[in-house]
Amino acid sequence: MRASILGLALALLATACTTPSPHDTASHETPTTATVRAMTFNIRYDNPADGENAWPHRRDAVASLIRFHEADIAGLQEVLHGQLLDLDERLPDHERFGVARDDGVRAGEYSPVFYRSDRFHLVRSGTRWLSPTPEAPGSIGWDAACPRIVTWGELRDRASGLSFFVFNTHFDHRGEIARLESARSLAAWIREIAKDAAVLVTGDFNCPPSSPPIRTLTDENRFLVTARSRSRRPAHGPSTTWNGFADDFDAARAPIDHVFVRPATLVLKHGVLTERIGKRHVSDHFAVVAELQFDSRLTASEPTTSP
Repeated sequence: MRASILGLALALLATACTTPSPHDTASHETPTTATVRAMTFNIRYDNPADGENAWPHRRDAVASLIRFHEADIAGLQEVLHGQLLDLDERLPDHERFGVARDDGVRAGEYSPVFYRSDRFHLVRSGTRWLSPTPEAPGSIGWDAACPRIVTWGELRDRASGLSFFVFNTHFDHRGEIARLESARSLAAWIREIAKDAAVLVTGDFNCPPSSPPIRTLTDENRFLVTARSRSRRPAHGPSTTWNGFADDFDAARAPIDHVFVRPATLVLKHGVLTERIGKRHVSDHFAVVAELQFDSRLTASEPTTSP
């Protein structure tokens, strides 16, 4: 009898030692990650008055820059329909989403998102207008000079299965109230649409990091951070992201084109790209690129201690 009891006790002990608890299993799971090279680039609209800097002289270089720097995702601004078709032809590995701002179809500028179709599956997408009537195509908000939009989409990484959201925009160049209200709208839509998922925000915000619109996105509980401020490597290139097609641009000027992420997203590197076509700039803005690592364990509520 004693031997039987002893055998049963040893069997139960062995089971307890070899059967992991749910907590043990979770602690050894491999987190889902996806490394993404993201770009924001205002390519300058097709304006014949630009002369030697007009689009027909730059379109090959714009596409080449996106290809060479292997942008997995590129949020572009000031793209007219003809430019969109030119880029479709020159970026065969990319698909895109987004509509034009004047009519919600093809009239006026787009803020499209190009993405590597072999890497990502587009789950859903949409466009909202930066105005008090965000569902109304062509609506103009507050003191803005023209319609402005936010293009958004949910992408799923085909290899890892991880999903994240992309928001691409172009804030108004004149309206101070419009830029501030646009930032408030963008923050609200990110919370509504993406909730706690990983987020990538690209755009020409027409304002520096110290401005009220950018602080609206970054100061409130560190909702978002600029990729530049979180880069593990020293940031590459000048501070400024605008050159105006000039040779004597102010390299120390504060940037107005930004890439934003959640505070917990790992930023491997960040750069402002100053390539030229001979003596000409590729655009009147410089492209900005950031290499990011999204992690399934990290959400918007992840604490941060970085400045």
